[in-house]
Amino acid sequence: MKNKLRSSFNTRQYMLSSDFEVFYYSDRNFPTLSPHTHDYYEFYLFIEGDITMEIFTGKGESTLHRMSPGDLMIVPPGTSHHAIMNDSTQNYRRFVFWISKKCCESLTAESVDYMYLIQKAEAFHKYIYHLSPSEYHQVEHRFLRLLEEISAERYGSSTARHLCLCDLIITINRVIYEEEHAESKNDELSLFQNVLSYVENNLEESLSLDDIAGQFFVSKYYISHMFKDTLGISLHQYIIKKRLAECQSAITNGESISKTYERFGFRDYSSFFKAFKKEYGMSPKEYQTLYSHDHA
Repeated sequence: MKNKLRSSFNTRQYMLSSDFEVFYYSDRNFPTLSPHTHDYYEFYLFIEGDITMEIFTGKGESTLHRMSPGDLMIVPPGTSHHAIMNDSTQNYRRFVFWISKKCCESLTAESVDYMYLIQKAEAFHKYIYHLSPSEYHQVEHRFLRLLEEISAERYGSSTARHLCLCDLIITINRVIYEEEHAESKNDELSLFQNVLSYVENNLEESLSLDDIAGQFFVSKYYISHMFKDTLGISLHQYIIKKRLAECQSAITNGESISKTYERFGFRDYSSFFKAFKKEYGMSPKEYQTLYSHDHA
């Protein structure tokens, strides 16, 4: 899906839109660009590559930050910065989000909650944060949703884009705010990790939402929201993905397709077939024929 949403890079450092623009870039042999500033806010989520970000703090001074996957950067208007390519032969992937001052003012009128990181960047010159894997997936999911909505002309597109915009900005602010106020999050994180472990070890069992909630003595609605907020997918979708991965591994190792899908909780071959083809782009039999270890 990401490849379909990929943007072609250009050196333009100004906005064509009056409100926001969002990009997913994937480049190789990317040149080091000169330091530059914008008259809008830039949010940048680093995925992979070998780069150092240089941000100028004034009077010719600058800070250097070797970027790690999951690093999030917020650059206010007028702050000079650029990415230095340490190894331009490595693939350089990132999400970039631009939002105008006018759009920020409009959002601030709705709620000051949108401005937490922008205010920190402007007041305290705090520009770069590191997201944990679960935080990264939350933000990545919102980037992809916004890109998908922009790329499709559907009924209610304008309204949906605004909702996706608000969801992306509030999620970015929320994950950093909650990381900085982590004590209240420790119990939830522990529960989430324990549920993941329980699912992993019981993929051949029924694993209904009611069963899992009962296992951990919490509301099924709480678990449901926790998964949706953390991974961007429901608990049921997560379990299906894990079961499909186990089925995929089993059938490439020569196990019977019929015994495999029954073992991992699919009610019938029809539902298994549809789910497998959606996930891997071909039928289980085609996949087994193509990727079977015995065949290789």
